[in-house]
Amino acid sequence: MKTTLPLADKSVAAASAAAITTFVHPGVLNTQASLEQVAAETNGGDVTRLASYQKVLDYINSHDYPTSFYATVVVGSNGASSPSKSQIRKDAELVYALALRWTKTGNATYAQQAIGILNGWSYTFQNYALLNSSTNAYQPSLEASWTTPSFVAAAEIIRYYKVNGVGAGWSDADIAQFSNYLNNVKNNYINIIPDYSNNWDVSAGYAKMAIGIFLNSATVYQNGYNLLLANLNDVIAADGTCPELCDREDCVHYQYSLTAVAYAAELAKIQGDSTLWTINGNRISKGYDFMRAAYARTTGCNYCTTSSTVFPGTEVAYNHLKTSNLKYLRELQDPLGVTSDNTFLGFTSYTHFNVPSL
Repeated sequence: MKTTLPLADKSVAAASAAAITTFVHPGVLNTQASLEQVAAETNGGDVTRLASYQKVLDYINSHDYPTSFYATVVVGSNGASSPSKSQIRKDAELVYALALRWTKTGNATYAQQAIGILNGWSYTFQNYALLNSSTNAYQPSLEASWTTPSFVAAAEIIRYYKVNGVGAGWSDADIAQFSNYLNNVKNNYINIIPDYSNNWDVSAGYAKMAIGIFLNSATVYQNGYNLLLANLNDVIAADGTCPELCDREDCVHYQYSLTAVAYAAELAKIQGDSTLWTINGNRISKGYDFMRAAYARTTGCNYCTTSSTVFPGTEVAYNHLKTSNLKYLRELQDPLGVTSDNTFLGFTSYTHFNVPSL
């Protein structure tokens, strides 16, 4: 489904190099066609698709459905958590899982459960707060950049997807309130993320692209696109090196960057622009080549054991790039579900493996 942008947004987009005048909906990592394909294959008994769909069910079954929400989400740096931070991260994955379950089953119960979570946060949330004095003052900007796109991916499905021509029934008033929530986290947190030239900035760029799609704002989308592109060469060097692996000496932070840029490239592709996948000398593909090499090493700062978590962006990148290195990486832990830290949306083996409609 395409929605024409307001005239004011069109004029801004027209001045941009990657001008967009209409947005495809649903358009955040999934489309109507791709979701129909995976639902049909799962319902038809496809063994591979069933195994990846089980990851969706496992997540739903292992997480309690929320009955209350937080007005203030308290966040800490370096993995420090709080009940509110833990819940919003989990709920961002859970609402997406429920939206996917609705597209597969057509059971309105799951759509209503997803709507309940979207409404719960959008009507309740007011702000972020810092856990303690040692928390980075901008940590809320990063947290918002991680959870918001997952909420948006679910919201795109609930707002626009139709099962046999029937929508989820999310009201206009609720959609308007969710849009208010998006503007709150965008304007007060994501927009002020510092220039760290690392996973923070590309995560914020991806988040703003997703928000722009839902809000039908070419300005917001393009600002996110520009932010991500401005930091792409910082997180992936010309030879593919991802400096965050040695800088942080873990197999997580550089994958935050890879996942953010892969998801952003997929968002742009759905909107008709595939250039991020090949820009700057196939920079994203080279980054995943670097990741593959890291899993082959056993010493030094730039290695990962084969048991290290493979982030779900790998599946999205493989679906488009189809390199042997990405094939190796995805097969280490196929089917991919959700990472333990609930940062980027998961279930990509279900939504993206061998899905040509994307």
